[in-house]
Amino acid sequence: MSDLKYWEARAAAAKPESRMFINGKFVDAASGETFDDISPRDQHLITKIAAGDTEDVNRAVAAAKTSFDSGVWSEMNPRDKKAIMLKWADLIRANQEELALLETLDVGKPISDSMNVDVMGAARTVQWYAEAIDKTYDEIAPAPRNALAMITREPLGVIGAVVPWNYPMIIASWKVAPALAMGNSVVLKPAEQSSLSAILLAKLASEAGMPDGVFNVVTGLGPAAGQALARHNDVAKLAFTGSGPTGRKMLQYAAESNMKQVALELGGKSPQVVLDDVADLDACASAIAWGIYYNAGQTCNAGSRLIVQGGIKEELFARVTKFLDTFKVGDPLDPATMMGPIVSKAQRDRVNHYLEMVGKNGERFVFGGETATGESNMIAPTLIDGVKHDSVLSQEEIFGPVLVALEAKDEAEALAMANGTEYGLAGSVWSGNIARAHNFARKLRAGTVWINTFDMSDVITPFGGFKGSGSGRDKSLHALENYSALKTTWVDLN
Repeated sequence: MSDLKYWEARAAAAKPESRMFINGKFVDAASGETFDDISPRDQHLITKIAAGDTEDVNRAVAAAKTSFDSGVWSEMNPRDKKAIMLKWADLIRANQEELALLETLDVGKPISDSMNVDVMGAARTVQWYAEAIDKTYDEIAPAPRNALAMITREPLGVIGAVVPWNYPMIIASWKVAPALAMGNSVVLKPAEQSSLSAILLAKLASEAGMPDGVFNVVTGLGPAAGQALARHNDVAKLAFTGSGPTGRKMLQYAAESNMKQVALELGGKSPQVVLDDVADLDACASAIAWGIYYNAGQTCNAGSRLIVQGGIKEELFARVTKFLDTFKVGDPLDPATMMGPIVSKAQRDRVNHYLEMVGKNGERFVFGGETATGESNMIAPTLIDGVKHDSVLSQEEIFGPVLVALEAKDEAEALAMANGTEYGLAGSVWSGNIARAHNFARKLRAGTVWINTFDMSDVITPFGGFKGSGSGRDKSLHALENYSALKTTWVDLN
């Protein structure tokens, strides 16, 4: 990979497209308004983004509905849809550096991660769903011999997708790719902090041959563009990833409009449970550190709670501390950087707020803990010990590079702590006894559970949560089901 100077030069020369993409064209907001796109790397103004509102959402939904009703995509031969989406995946790979740079400038993600994880993950997701288009079958029910009962999966129509800023490309691909593969048309509303890669993704889809109006991007602020999309009566389904409070609003907007389907993925407070018979403390320490400090902790399923049984806590802390000696925190444009800054001053200040609580109820910093001030959005990897299970630090999603540690006297208490939050997105258990680990994993109330690892994932498995972490599922073939409706056609053969 190129060095820091190379990426600095590319960043200085970058002139990203900042208009919306509606009906196959770049367009300004109807109001002419824009908002500033500020890079967390150095607080410089990247560009001014078109600030879409209700009128722009109406334009995008109308284009999507027209394209859907015309059948230009929804009724296209599956092999032709597949070819277009495969070409789109190839174009994403061909534009890897540009997409990665936009992602890093927008959200402060290390450039090596943007290159190797985010861009390539989005391309793989698009390719995987493209390849599934002509490999999914409908059903014939066991009707009487004088009848034919067909069960088909039909596209829903216009899909509204609202995605967050922490993994803009990846999460957009999780929603847009299966929705398009099923024949729907899509209106994507990216987070205002991370609009640039979404705009380019839409342009590349058009270059691949996707018909006008099938994939549209409306940029703008949540209360304006996001709410308008969620309330629109021609949107058949809303797919949302974000915070719990905003997710509840999405349900409200759906209820107050056309009762559209809503799929929610709402974050978590994922436990990493280390039982007293863990076999490999070094592997455990490495996975724990990556599980919380990757992407500066700005991951919905981040392993932000460390629950340790027995007397191994101090040794585990020592190994996590040693691991961080090789964990480079710094400039996100440096390919050697492993963790960059927090996405915005607002999010930085939220993390600072939690750090300022430490010590008031007996907690202590094992390492890190310094708040960020001024123009810096950099918060160091932090570990807090002595956290009480019912405390704010243990119960609330911090969404930063902050790991809180709790000690459990036995396995039963560890399980109670692991399940004892409003969330249920993910979790892990570490044990040298696979039967013990598996029995523990079965009792964890979470959408994804890892045994002796953390955050291993692929498009082949579904992702989503229990309880307050939402009710939707991204990824896997199950996502195709989520963007379709079952239709029964009964034929009388008499």
